[in-house]
Formats: sequence, C-alpha cells, structure tokens
Amino acid sequence: MALRSLASICCRSFRRDHISTRLTLSALQQPGWIGSRLGAKRHLLSEDVVKLEDFQRRKLAVAHLITGSEGNFIELFGHKLQRNNLVLRDELKLLLHLCQSTEDMKTARDAIYRYHAENRNVAHGEFKFGPVFMRLCYELGLEKMAAATLTDQEMRGFFGDPTSFNIAIDMLFVKGYHEDALEVLRSMRSQSVPFNKDTLMLASAVCYKLNTTESHAICTSLIEEAQAKGYFVPRHAYCFAVALALKQNDLEKAQLLFSQIMSTDSRLCQNMKILLLAMSGQTEEAVMVLLSAVKFSKSPSFVRKPEFSQEVLDQLRLHTDGEGQAAEVEQVISQLERAGQVRQQTLDDMLCHTPAPKRKMAPIMEERRTRRRTLKPLPSTLLSE
Repeated sequence: MALRSLASICCRSFRRDHISTRLTLSALQQPGWIGSRLGAKRHLLSEDVVKLEDFQRRKLAVAHLITGSEGNFIELFGHKLQRNNLVLRDELKLLLHLCQSTEDMKTARDAIYRYHAENRNVAHGEFKFGPVFMRLCYELGLEKMAAATLTDQEMRGFFGDPTSFNIAIDMLFVKGYHEDALEVLRSMRSQSVPFNKDTLMLASAVCYKLNTTESHAICTSLIEEAQAKGYFVPRHAYCFAVALALKQNDLEKAQLLFSQIMSTDSRLCQNMKILLLAMSGQTEEAVMVLLSAVKFSKSPSFVRKPEFSQEVLDQLRLHTDGEGQAAEVEQVISQLERAGQVRQQTLDDMLCHTPAPKRKMAPIMEERRTRRRTLKPLPSTLLSE
C-alpha cells in the first residue's frame, strides 16, 4: 500500500508534462533486472547486509505500479532537473527504485546532488537514500561511480550511515580496486561515520589484499583502536589481520592477534593455526593438531570433519623438510588425504568467501486465550479447543 500511494502521488506530479514515451514493464524485465544477481559475487558481505534481493523485489513492485503512467518517469525527472525545480523526497525515492541503466544512474546521481544541496541543513528522516543508491550501483556494476560519489566533498553528510560505505567497499574489493576501497575508508573516517563490525572486517580485508607495510600498520591500528574502545572485533577481521601479518613476516604480531580470537574451531582458524605453528617452528604441536583431526576420519557422515588446505599442508612440509619430523608429517598428511580431509581450496579462498545469511527463526505461535467460535476467554490453556 505504501508503494502504491507513493507511486500514485509522484506520477500525478508529472502528468502536466506531455511526453509520449511510456515506461513499459517489458523494458524493466530486460537482462540485468532480477537475473543480474545470479552472477553477482559478494565475497565478504552476506545478503543480510547488502539486501540486494530485497531491494530488487521492491523495484519490481514499483515497476508494476508505475507501468501505464503518463510519460517516462526518469526522462521527466531529467527535464525537472534541467528546469531547476525542487526535488521532493518521495519523487527521489521513486526515481531510485526505477533506475535500470547507466544513463538512468546519471540522472539519479544528479538528483541526489540536487536533493542534498537543497536539504543540507534539514534534519534527515527515517528513510536513508545512501544505501539505496549504493545497492543500485552494486546491481549495475557501477563501483567507480559509488566511490566517486562517496568521496566527493559536495556530498559530505549525505551518506551518514556505515552501510553505504560498506556496500561500496565490498563492490570495490570484489573488482580488485583495493586502493579505491582504502580511499573510501579514509573518507568514511574523515566524515566521522562510525565503523561497525562489517567495516572492520572489510578494512582488514582491503589491507590484506594491499599487503604493504602501510596497510599492515593501518589494519593493526584499526583493530587496536576498536579493542581500546571496547568494540566487538569479528573473527573474520582477526583472520585477515593474522594473514596479513604472516605475509609481512611479522610473526609476533600474527601470534598476538590469533591469541585474541575467542573461538578457533572454524576451518579457517584451524588452517591458520597450522600455518602459524609451522612458520614459528612448532612443528610438533602442528602434528598433534593434525593427528587429532585424523581421529574424525571414521566418524559418521553427518559429523563435520576438520579439513585442511593443501596449500597450508605444503607449507608445513616445507618447514619440516630435512628435519626429523618430516616422515611423521608425511604420514599424517597421507592419512588426512585418504580420509578426504584435504581440500584444494587455498587460504585466500577461505578468507575471501561469502558468508551464509543468518537463518530466520520461525515465529513463535502466540498462546490462544479465547475460544474460536464464541470468542469467550478460555478458563485454562489445557482446555483449549
């Protein structure tokens, strides 16, 4: 109902413009509409954060409501901008739910610039335009536009929520634009937008991919700052930081960061632990961890068995080559291979994975307190019909 009323209100405001072009539903169902998400890759943020599917469902609902209205809404909006007319909140909301191409996004970008300039000193309502614009960029593969808009000084204050920045950083990370992602993080900090747990994870990931002395220092500083303020640091952020420290040969920092992970039972943490033990020369402890994993080889199929990356095991081989434990290491690795507990997935693949969305709990049925037929109160729940 809210979408229907929004569409009708905004369409009426444009009917005085006589443009014959009509927005048809077939145009909204071209490739790149719902089908585009099937090939999308989100290596770091889950659907719970990006909410791309939910956004696309809303777009489809708006498309059905707007079909048949007088004139092409986006084209009419472009004329409105040329006439320097006031951009209304509901009109902008509708515009952002109708964009289907790069050309449409140019109109949308101009619209949010105009809207921000007109409402810079006005308190924002509950609706946040930033995440919607970023989801559009995500859907259409416009990560450069997203980054340029976020970091533009003219738009300071428009993107006041961490979600907008997080979605943009994830886009840039997937495409390999790590320097641009770091610049977005700097802009986020300069605009005093608070870092949340997703931001910490994304920042650690970007620094890990950059793999420089500077990025190592930035990553460590961000985690230490979050710890000092009592903020929650996600395990995934710690893992990226540990991997980066190992790449930078900072074994002491890697061990310190790993020791701060509350739960290390995950496959990623177990592989990280083997790599840390191997690089620090604690091969006996590494062998003990692997031997304990071998015990799961005869477990039932429904029991999750510890699995190790071939890359990590090769590193253990490398650090025990020529030593007395080389034979024992080969033996335990062979046992793991026969049990199917060795994977070709690299440590980088484990780090840069798309987390599964959170499971939605089924709603708890409310206890019935009245009779179905007479609607009179029940004397006891034991006597319910």
